[in-house]
Amino acid sequence: MASMLLNSMRSCSVSHSWGMCFGKLSSSLTKSKKTLARPGLKNIVLVEGVRTPFLLSGTTGLLNRTGVPKDAVDYIIYGTVIQEVKTSNVAREAALGAGFSDKTPAHTVTMACISSNQAMTSAVGLIAAGQCDIVVAGGVEFMSDVPIRHSRKMRKTMLSLNKAKTLGQRLSLIGSIRMAHLSPELPAVAEFSTAETMGHSADRLAAAFGVSRVEQDEFALRSHSLAKKAQENGLLEDVISFKVPGRDIVSKDNGIRPSSMEQMAKLKPAFIKPHGTVTAANSSFLTDGASAVLIMSEEKALAMGYKPKAYLRDFVYVSQDPKDQLLLGPTYSTPKVLERAGLSMSDIDVFEFHEAFAGQIMANLKAMDSDWFAQTYMGRKSKVGTPSMDKFNLWGGSLSLGHPFGATGCRLVTTVAHRLKKEGGQYGLVAACAAGGQGHAMVVEAYPQ
Repeated sequence: MASMLLNSMRSCSVSHSWGMCFGKLSSSLTKSKKTLARPGLKNIVLVEGVRTPFLLSGTTGLLNRTGVPKDAVDYIIYGTVIQEVKTSNVAREAALGAGFSDKTPAHTVTMACISSNQAMTSAVGLIAAGQCDIVVAGGVEFMSDVPIRHSRKMRKTMLSLNKAKTLGQRLSLIGSIRMAHLSPELPAVAEFSTAETMGHSADRLAAAFGVSRVEQDEFALRSHSLAKKAQENGLLEDVISFKVPGRDIVSKDNGIRPSSMEQMAKLKPAFIKPHGTVTAANSSFLTDGASAVLIMSEEKALAMGYKPKAYLRDFVYVSQDPKDQLLLGPTYSTPKVLERAGLSMSDIDVFEFHEAFAGQIMANLKAMDSDWFAQTYMGRKSKVGTPSMDKFNLWGGSLSLGHPFGATGCRLVTTVAHRLKKEGGQYGLVAACAAGGQGHAMVVEAYPQ
């Protein structure tokens, strides 16, 4: 899946004359706001972003889309969460599978739901440091075939069998196997430090901020409805067709399913029973998918004749209490990244927040609008404020499009770039929470059109 995505970027048309013309127009902005360019620092641009359709679990693009020569890429970074032992460095395996030179280094990062965000910002760091000019970053998750381990007792017995020197030792070990040994260990979306599932934490967070079941269902319905509209209007242009092995070609996300408040109200709580408010309808679903972006220095992109989509500007990572504030990453990261960029909430034209759960989004919005929370927990004088819903996740989000853990970050950034162009905005803000009580935010600036 990941190697196919890398390959599909090659078919995008490249206009060398465009690069020469627009190189002279870099000072013209979509709006009259100031640019975030800084003297002495490289401008780093998003050239292209693609993803496979995000599929409900059960179901080689970047190069084809862009036409970038394989030997021109300096480095490849991919993010993933649930790793397959055979491809633990999935970035390297994807690169080789896509036909990149074996001389191109590649490494894999993991940071839960912000793994591909980390891949992108690692790419930004390499370019800013002068180590690279062209980096491919992305993420992949394959939830339909997660690694399932033997129990610890069975693993211990099998390792001992491997070391046994005599037939008697082997027979003795085989004879010690009991039914309990055969019980498999399934991967769980649970915190190692607290043993609590993310859904359970989301339910507690919603209760702590007084988010009702109705509010959550309304937001989830909004996400699905907006995603359906965006899909029907051809706005999800980052999606490329993908041939599912043994099945048909899939060319669109298949988890977008607008329902009704009446139907959603019939669902029972998924985690805290019987009185919880988080259900299958207002939670993101297990998803297969991959994403990739082509990141370059502006100078290199223009020299090669590419038309960048956006500038990648300031970004931050945050972490907080993984027990009671597990999913509040956007609340902590948003004011920090705005301060770094010298912007305010009113300057932002496009918001794209990761929707792990509707309750998580609503809790973050309430926390961001609370002076008490800002002063008590964040050491700030006042609240940062909430995004205008007229600018917020207008093409759907993870609740409707799906959430392949390692791939969502690239989707968020690419969506911001496309929305800025479509809506005529200048600044976009990406924010996301992640397991471990971590979070991320990035400011994206529209490229002059």
